[in-house]
Amino acid sequence: MRVIGTEERFEGRDVILRLCTLDDCTGTYVDWLQDPEVSRYLETRWSTQSLDSIRAFVASMLASDHSYLFAIVTRSDGRHVGNVKVGPIVERHAHADVSYFIGDRPSWGRGLGTQAVRLATQLGFERLAMHRLQAGLYETNVGSQRVLEKAGYTYEGRLQKQLRGPNGWEDHVWFGALRESWR
Repeated sequence: MRVIGTEERFEGRDVILRLCTLDDCTGTYVDWLQDPEVSRYLETRWSTQSLDSIRAFVASMLASDHSYLFAIVTRSDGRHVGNVKVGPIVERHAHADVSYFIGDRPSWGRGLGTQAVRLATQLGFERLAMHRLQAGLYETNVGSQRVLEKAGYTYEGRLQKQLRGPNGWEDHVWFGALRESWR
């Protein structure tokens, strides 16, 4: 059963999170995923992205009882600049993955990703009743590591040479947050 509806908005200082809808599936979204710099650490880079593939993905997220895909929207002008996902949710163990990206390159380095991850984490703990949230990343993705650290996640470990990164095999680095100690 879905706990968060498409009409809900969650506001941070500079960003608003709302569920990503089919209206967000635009040529700009396709351009983000086709930009080699934006997608260098995204798993979507392994297949050709199109408006149809993005629409299918967003539709599947809207229909899912185990994942929530949020659009990251700027408060200043209402632009969709990226996404953050909580899921898949493992209900029995009350944990979920968190993944995110800022596709709008002019928005990089402004703290929007950190704010979005903080909001998504708060939603995960407070609305989705998760006990634990976790995020994995490529070891050379230092920007993403900083986002997680600033959002209150702690380093938990690495799986050696598990991921095929932009420059060859890389460690898969894991960060986590527990409800009782997050803030």
